[in-house]
Amino acid sequence: MYFVFSGGKAAILYSLLFGLVWGLAIFNMDRYIVSSINKNSSAWKQLLQATPRILLAILIGIVISRPLELKIFDKEIRDQLKVTYLNRQRANIDTLNIAFENKYGIELGKLNELKTERDSLESTIKSDRLKLSLETFGDKTPETSGIVGYGPYAKRRQADLDKQEQYLDTLRATIQQQEAFIQQRKQFDGLLDEKLLTGAQLDSVVNIAGFANRNEALGDLKYNTDGSENETNYWAITFIMLLFIFFECLPVFVKLMSARDAYDIDIQNMQSVNMHRSTKDRDAEIEIIDEVHNTRVQSGIEKAKKEYTETPY
Repeated sequence: MYFVFSGGKAAILYSLLFGLVWGLAIFNMDRYIVSSINKNSSAWKQLLQATPRILLAILIGIVISRPLELKIFDKEIRDQLKVTYLNRQRANIDTLNIAFENKYGIELGKLNELKTERDSLESTIKSDRLKLSLETFGDKTPETSGIVGYGPYAKRRQADLDKQEQYLDTLRATIQQQEAFIQQRKQFDGLLDEKLLTGAQLDSVVNIAGFANRNEALGDLKYNTDGSENETNYWAITFIMLLFIFFECLPVFVKLMSARDAYDIDIQNMQSVNMHRSTKDRDAEIEIIDEVHNTRVQSGIEKAKKEYTETPY
């Protein structure tokens, strides 16, 4: 399956070679296991004999169905990989930001205080400018004199406004210095180097994704983003795997479900003949050994008698 879907120059040659080796191995194993099932035994005993092959078929079905599933759901896997990579990048960036905030919490807090003060001062200056305009044009309000012209009240307001704007410029300069320091620290800690991949970059990363990442993405397709089960993808992937398991178990199931035929009867007769021949051979060997033993005993007795009679007293 790997060579079939790899798309390499020699993919067809390699797929044929390994397919032939794999087919011969499975064929011979199936032939041996199926032929070794004794149809003359009970159903439970036949099932027990077929259990190792059934377990192996389940394992083989799961293994060889995976590459096909990866190819069938290639587009969905690529999309899932993009989501996974982006989520990992976001999580990594968030982790770095949290660590940076913990490390430079005082500096960031001071910067936020300065920005708050700047925003408040800008709002005050805007309000004071409006009051100065009203004072100059002689509009009567609770905070203006209503005297037209650039009088003492307007001059006083102008002086206060100039001081506020001068302080605002100083405040802005301080904020810029603080932001420059924070940016330097981010550059030093590598935060500025962490950026989300763009479309072309993301496609390039997905193209070099390995089997483990693609297999993980295939598993993620079974579930929605909220963690609930995606029934469509789940059952599609499951049935592809079950199809291969069924094909692998089919020879054993056919053998178990078939009735006794002439081949099984011939096997039983051959076994009976072989067992009878083996028994007779055993009996013959026992009788030969017994006769040889008796002959040796008789010869020993005669030899002992002869020696006894020839011995002078």
